[in-house]
Amino acid sequence: VQLQASGGGLVQAGGSLRLSCAASGRTFSTYDMGWFRQAPGKDREAVAAIRWSGGIGYYADSVKGRFTISKDNAKDTVYLQMSSLKLEDTAVYYCAAAFPVGGIWVWYTAEKYNYWGQGTKVTVSS
Repeated sequence: VQLQASGGGLVQAGGSLRLSCAASGRTFSTYDMGWFRQAPGKDREAVAAIRWSGGIGYYADSVKGRFTISKDNAKDTVYLQMSSLKLEDTAVYYCAAAFPVGGIWVWYTAEKYNYWGQGTKVTVSS
């Protein structure tokens, strides 16, 4: 599956952005999806994830209550709605797809994802 992230840009602190990740190739609806980010000089970190069937999202504590992940299987797209943006949200955001596996879902581990998009840059200014 190929992933194309978009929607990044420059936004003032307190503002909102919606990132999109469009998938092509294999059946999108069968993949668990995640968003990760990497700030300059920092390691990549998990932001949010959602199971292949949709439903509730999973979030890093740093974004809980401000970000919402959603999945539209009809459009082969996963979204990350970001609100109340902070300076520390500045990063390149990546979407990723994972084959669903049994057991406990370790959504926050990058190594569990099989496909990655190219990233979209989000810059939050004061």
